[in-house]
Amino acid sequence: MQPEQRELLRDLLGRQTVLALAVTVEGEPVIGLLPFACTADHGALIVHASRLARHTRGLRDGAPFDALIHAPAAPRLDPLQIPRATFQGRVVEVPEDGPALDAARKAYLDKLPSAEITLTLGDFRFFRLEIERGRLVAGFARATGFTRETLRQLPPGILP
Repeated sequence: MQPEQRELLRDLLGRQTVLALAVTVEGEPVIGLLPFACTADHGALIVHASRLARHTRGLRDGAPFDALIHAPAAPRLDPLQIPRATFQGRVVEVPEDGPALDAARKAYLDKLPSAEITLTLGDFRFFRLEIERGRLVAGFARATGFTRETLRQLPPGILP
């Protein structure tokens, strides 16, 4: 992966705030739009989802997921040139107490402070989307695959 591609991938993870999440529920594909944060090592996406949402039923330990994060569209921007990344991996349910919950909560609120109100709602819980691989599309005919190790080589930290 070229340096400019690594920077674009880090930018998508750090600056974008929502992802499209695809899971399987009762054998059928289900998609949802969720706010997200990223772990400091870029190896997992953190989501906080309501048990009332249909897509949350697909967030079980070990379940596969696909996620899409993209830069904003603009009226005069060719849609084929919108930078985007897809991520595939496995879901890990965050325990409802302990250090893993504390780490997920901190990462999430550092990026999305306005989401604090959802932490008081009993039907929400945290999930780690452990990334195994993905694909970065920097624009038309400018795509490259990446692995979890590629993500761990991105510069640390979260962009403002």
